[in-house]
Amino acid sequence: MLEEISESLPAIVRIKGPQICLQCRFTRLLCGKPKCPILIKLNSFVNTSKIISSNIETDSPPSAFVGRLGYPKVSFGPLLPLQRGETAIFDEPEMWRNLSFEEIVNFRMSMVRAKANVDINSASNPSGLLYDTQVSMLSRRPVYAEFSLRKVQTKSVYYIDDTSSPFGPSAGVERYRFGNASSDRTVENVYYDGDMKSTEAVIRLYESGSTVNSIQKIFSLGMVGLTKKRKLVPTRWSITAVDDIISKVMLDSIKTMPSIDLFHVFVNDMLGSRYVIMLLPGNFAYEWVEAWFPGTVWNAIGKDVSSIADHEGFSGRKTYALPGGCYYSVRLAAAEYLSKIRRQGIIIALREIYPGQLLPLGVWNVREAVRQAFETQPYLFDNFSDTLNFAVSKLRLGIDFWKRSSYLIKEMIEQKRIDNF
Repeated sequence: MLEEISESLPAIVRIKGPQICLQCRFTRLLCGKPKCPILIKLNSFVNTSKIISSNIETDSPPSAFVGRLGYPKVSFGPLLPLQRGETAIFDEPEMWRNLSFEEIVNFRMSMVRAKANVDINSASNPSGLLYDTQVSMLSRRPVYAEFSLRKVQTKSVYYIDDTSSPFGPSAGVERYRFGNASSDRTVENVYYDGDMKSTEAVIRLYESGSTVNSIQKIFSLGMVGLTKKRKLVPTRWSITAVDDIISKVMLDSIKTMPSIDLFHVFVNDMLGSRYVIMLLPGNFAYEWVEAWFPGTVWNAIGKDVSSIADHEGFSGRKTYALPGGCYYSVRLAAAEYLSKIRRQGIIIALREIYPGQLLPLGVWNVREAVRQAFETQPYLFDNFSDTLNFAVSKLRLGIDFWKRSSYLIKEMIEQKRIDNF
């Protein structure tokens, strides 16, 4: 099936070029079409032929999704695996590192979204399905759930998004019941503390050991922050917001630490991509560069490699990064490593995406791939020239390509002060 998608896309997609897809990723419709032609085609291939009963009895991971269409009135609801038992892996990306592309797609696509429409402001005084879904999110283990859906699904398109993980078909809720949840004490304290600001709540959850993914779900359902200001946040936005909040707080501390002494290179392969990260001596600066080969999801019709990049210096950034959510996920992974070694430095993270990356899996896979890279033993050098040459030797694209694509590489070659830009 994946091969069929790859072969058919060039014939049916007619847009202004691959670069515009990297900037849009279906969210802004920069090609001028009413719907993204790439995702329309992907959805036509990725559908279920099995009948999904209108009555579902399951154990929710727990999980939920908040849409963005129609904002501030949005649809939301729990994600329900079509099986009982230990279902936590269905919605915990930190557990997916050793799974194949097909394995992740298959079990994610088997999750059904039970949905209802609400106003985002209803999180300040939740009731009904919203309140019960929030309570289920307090649990540290899967929660028993029974749902009666309004329509029986036979062939339904799936939800595909560049930021969040894909999932299967959706249907309106007629009746439902959740079982008892075994609450996580830290999550419970944050949820019921209506005087704690959302940023403080996110950091407290993170420092207590909650996974980034679980924090993003709690943030999305409007479960943190001052009571009267709580709002639902579309899942797509909450993922980037949590990555941004945590990494910013960490970087405030990192920027007071001494610089590393040696030049580091980390290498990792994951789910059809290669990651090469350079960590260089100096005041903190960061750049993320993606290179999409022809035949990949956001370069489906291109004949050449297409890239997108963005960067920030010591003072940070105030505008949204061009590559979108991946930029913030990688920055978080880098901040975690710098915090661990108690040093600051210049991060230049490079990614090559190869044919076979036919569906967007969400930014979690980028965060986890870079986290995994930082867990490996780095290659060490004492100058930038040797560092760059070695880093490029681990990639398919040549040094000229990376010089054109990376602002910080050009800056380092020209020996400018990174902290001045």
